[in-house]
Amino acid sequence: MVITPQTTSETKQPIVFFGTEDFSLESLKGMINAGYNIAAVVTKPDSKKGRGQTMSQPVVKKLATKHKIPVWQPNKLTEIAEDIKKFDSPAGVLVSFGKIIPESIIELFKPGIINVHPSLLPAYRGPSPIESAIKDGLTKTGVTIMQLAAKMDAGPIYGQLTYNLDGQETKPELYETMAKAGTATLLSLLPSILDGTLRPKPQDESLATYCGLLDKQDAWLKPDEMSAESAERQIRAHLGFPKSKINIDGQDIIITSAHITDSKTTPLDVEFNEGSILSIDSLYVPGGSEMTAKAYLNGLRKP
Repeated sequence: MVITPQTTSETKQPIVFFGTEDFSLESLKGMINAGYNIAAVVTKPDSKKGRGQTMSQPVVKKLATKHKIPVWQPNKLTEIAEDIKKFDSPAGVLVSFGKIIPESIIELFKPGIINVHPSLLPAYRGPSPIESAIKDGLTKTGVTIMQLAAKMDAGPIYGQLTYNLDGQETKPELYETMAKAGTATLLSLLPSILDGTLRPKPQDESLATYCGLLDKQDAWLKPDEMSAESAERQIRAHLGFPKSKINIDGQDIIITSAHITDSKTTPLDVEFNEGSILSIDSLYVPGGSEMTAKAYLNGLRKP
């Protein structure tokens, strides 16, 4: 299914955009280019990042500042309630914001807050649907445009786009694809949502599934508990963060790509559950740079 984005400059309804992560940037950029009246951008406060712990701005703040759009970075969302009330019948759009929106804030918008979620809801409610789709070996995923509700990802649905997976996707690749698909779907449906001609339909609660927040401990592969196939999917799903780690001969390594093989011929061919074997193609040691399996093995063989 292909959705063609619609460009419009007809609506002057003020829109408050909520977003923080890189995934948000594509939608904000698309709405600006389509001529929507972005009255303010709400994002997380600047934070320290990297080894030098230097202050970093959210990417959406940089884009909003470039277009002279006011940026709000509240510690608590209730702090911006009075600012929102100053707008005339504002709409809200939320894409990968990273914070729970209080119902008292949702109620300030008409028709509520419109949310872009990268799964085919009610499947994969929660913060890691893209990673989960890869890790679980799905053959299709998609994006959902929904009306935000107090309960996580449980609001009624305006529309969805289905995307077929080929089993080779990595997390960064699928994030980029879903960001573009989400933007196209949002821009296609937004005019009808704002003028009230498109009404959302409730989700089927009996079909709801959930995915959790990933942390550093999720990086470790467990050869005794998982198959090589599951490990290979996890490597693609966790690329970037939280990564995929394993200990080989006392050395912790981070795997960036691998494939399934029939037999062990090198120390980087690892046996997993039920005799399945994963062959590591590229990796790095913590603090080092990425290298091929061949380069790593050559380093081990040096006297």
